[in-house]
Amino acid sequence: MPTAPNADGPNLEDRRLVHVFLERGREADFRELYQRHAPALNALLVRMLRGNTHDASEALQESWLRAVQRLREFRWESTFRTWIQGIAVNCARERRRASARDVQAEPVDVPSRGLDHPIDPLDLEAAIADLPDGFREVLVLHDVEGHTHEEIARMLGIAAGTSKSQLSRARRSVRRRLEEVEDTREKRIAR
Repeated sequence: MPTAPNADGPNLEDRRLVHVFLERGREADFRELYQRHAPALNALLVRMLRGNTHDASEALQESWLRAVQRLREFRWESTFRTWIQGIAVNCARERRRASARDVQAEPVDVPSRGLDHPIDPLDLEAAIADLPDGFREVLVLHDVEGHTHEEIARMLGIAAGTSKSQLSRARRSVRRRLEEVEDTREKRIAR
């Protein structure tokens, strides 16, 4: 097995688990690897799929099926976590494309809900869910999952500069949405 540039800590344990699974091919050996990563992967997919837990569950299963099929080809140029998240992001994209409810992304600077219908109660998840798909992906992968722009670029098939630009616009859109909701709440209280 080739040595990974960041084969320390959790990634070292992932390498051991992958090696044991590939040697033996038993479900019990795979289960530990799955249990280490499935919760965080599911949370990522729920965010990517705007809170649709059914689609997230389907995408999670598809992600693991693809990972198992490609596991022998994994070169450890990134961490296992980054690799499986890249697969999951692609599965989420495919589910969105197949879904009739996400036919077209919304413009960045135009809120999907006007001030007449503020988000109530507002939470950060709702503001993130209203972002166009590409901006939401970059925001979640960078600010929530902690990936670098270079990692995001590889996962999404975009340039690192595009990742930076989309992150900036996503943050601005979320900030604007939160400000609008707060202004609306203040106006209601003042009445």
